[in-house]
Amino acid sequence: MTSPSAKAAREALAALDPRLPLHARLREALTERLRGGEWSPTEPLPAEAELAQDYRVSLGTMRRVLTDLVDEGLLERRQGNGTYLRRMQAQNSLFRFFRHYRQGDQVPASRILARETEPAPADVARALGKRAGARALRLHRVRLYDGEPFLAEDIWLPLPTFAPLRDVGLDEIGDLLYPVYERLCGQVVGAADEELWVELADDPVAELLGCSPGEPVVVVERVARTHSGTPVEVRRSRGLASTFRYRVEIR
Repeated sequence: MTSPSAKAAREALAALDPRLPLHARLREALTERLRGGEWSPTEPLPAEAELAQDYRVSLGTMRRVLTDLVDEGLLERRQGNGTYLRRMQAQNSLFRFFRHYRQGDQVPASRILARETEPAPADVARALGKRAGARALRLHRVRLYDGEPFLAEDIWLPLPTFAPLRDVGLDEIGDLLYPVYERLCGQVVGAADEELWVELADDPVAELLGCSPGEPVVVVERVARTHSGTPVEVRRSRGLASTFRYRVEIR
């Protein structure tokens, strides 16, 4: 007997443009399911043979499509444990932009200084796909190495999606936010865009970073999205230009 999910999978595949090669249609059909949240990063996809049977395609075709999605960064293979929706490794971008000789690859400590519900600034609301004046949860925090602040951050999160994060104790949040987004709010960050520029530190930023007002700081603005492309976070991180290093791998 054909399962409802297998029947829906075949119908979705059949609805795609028949002029496209089978592997291209299959990749599009699987991508839609992945972006639609059918599987989470904590549960493996069905086995290749099961998926191939659901779509009535050869095992070789299914394996090729899954390999393409791994290469594109949408999926990841965990040795001996299956294929999973890929989590964004957000700490990699932190180390790419703000690295100096003392830091290494350790996760920095975080301290939330303020957690407030307020109207999002117009540009933030626009980036989150919200109307002007929409209320958001703002986290104001500092990141530290060996007790010394090196990043000042403002983070805006749309409400009511992130209301659970507003109400939980600060001791339950920890140093990394994305696992908390998933655990408390059911939001998995799959991708992000980042833009950077240089500005002069105002008094509050200077006080947090231990520098003089007017000293150059590098601003990294990130708009994080789910796998379906929904924006769920706007983050502005400010660090001293004197410790700024840029490193990127081009392959």
